[in-house]
Amino acid sequence: MVNRVLFVCIHNSARSQMAEAYLNSLSQGRFTAESAGLEPGVLNPYVVKVMAEDGIDISGNATKSVFDLYKEGKIYSHVVTVCDQEAAERCPVFPGITNRIHWSFPDPSSAKGSEEEKLAFARTVRDSIKKQIIEFIDEM
Repeated sequence: MVNRVLFVCIHNSARSQMAEAYLNSLSQGRFTAESAGLEPGVLNPYVVKVMAEDGIDISGNATKSVFDLYKEGKIYSHVVTVCDQEAAERCPVFPGITNRIHWSFPDPSSAKGSEEEKLAFARTVRDSIKKQIIEFIDEM
């Protein structure tokens, strides 16, 4: 049986998108991942760029509402919230799950400075998420 995983954050524009892409890419079919947000926004362009640097194209991804997935009756073996500490309280609880996990990552949209500084921040978040996904796969 393939484990279904839902990654949730506020806008589904960066962290949850990266986590979904890495789990689907690295798990060799052992997991099927989706992502959604409490308040779906627009894909973060810096995240799209840094994921492309690592060979993963998320430019065509749409942001989704966690509530739409719930209304569709989707069931997941794991729901992983990837919000930072400030937003953690706002991450929704998804009913009907087997295992809920929280990983705290900073929001790439909070980066300040030049374009290069924003890209560097997004790379740091990307690398942290990738490392966490690899550990998650190895633990399962």
